[in-house]
Amino acid sequence: MNNHVIRDETFVAHVIFDDINERIRVEDYRGDVQRCIGYLKQIDRQKYSKVIVKARQEHVPLFIENGFNYEGWIEGYFRGSHAHFLTFYFQMERKMSRHWCMEDQVLEAVQTKQRTVLSSLPNGYRFRKATVTDANELSNLYRTVFAIYPAPLHDVSYVEKILKEGAMFYVIEHDGTIVSAASAEINRTYYNAELTDCVTLPDHRQHGLIKYLLQQLEADLKHQQIFCAYSLARAQSYGMNAAFHQLGYRYSGRLANNCYIFENLEDMNIWVKDLSQ
Repeated sequence: MNNHVIRDETFVAHVIFDDINERIRVEDYRGDVQRCIGYLKQIDRQKYSKVIVKARQEHVPLFIENGFNYEGWIEGYFRGSHAHFLTFYFQMERKMSRHWCMEDQVLEAVQTKQRTVLSSLPNGYRFRKATVTDANELSNLYRTVFAIYPAPLHDVSYVEKILKEGAMFYVIEHDGTIVSAASAEINRTYYNAELTDCVTLPDHRQHGLIKYLLQQLEADLKHQQIFCAYSLARAQSYGMNAAFHQLGYRYSGRLANNCYIFENLEDMNIWVKDLSQ
């Protein structure tokens, strides 16, 4: 992924050119929004098939007037103000989801489940914060579970790099082996965090280990006074969506064909939680 600050005479935009997922992500912008939109619509349409913008409330109508689609929001993202996901598609295939109705059914089933109060970890399991020495084992874990992943966690050097830079990963071990992991990507400009990189080996999924990791990450974030927590979960995954619902997250939209994960391009559900409550 290539992070760039696009500077024009009338606007500035923080843009991620995400070649892995064939999309452009606009993380922040200021200045003339109309000119910024014009720039985004001139991006290489052969290389990228989707633009996704985290837009502010007051700019939502302008993006929609210019052909963008509204796909969801993150409550409190911008230091208490909401971020809204506006998307523009360059290719029809990227916009059309083949599994939308089935994913609606998954969501409906998930939302009937009761909220969860966690007890202690099952016998034989323990969790801890990951260190740089875990890079190789973590990379192997992601390679084992995900044939395709939207971030380069299959690359040991990348995992080492982000751990050295302070990436917040927690892991659960069984018999000295890491069997589950999750992380929080903290935005220290706007004081929010994305809970992500959730993974558990198939033989250990019956224990709901991800929920323990998410709860520990939440506690760490609250200690740092970061209260906006959100996540993107595979819309087809009953288990992951159930975990967020049971921990008190609220569903707030679905991103169509958002990224390559597991086997192909997949829709991702947005889940948000106010940790101050």
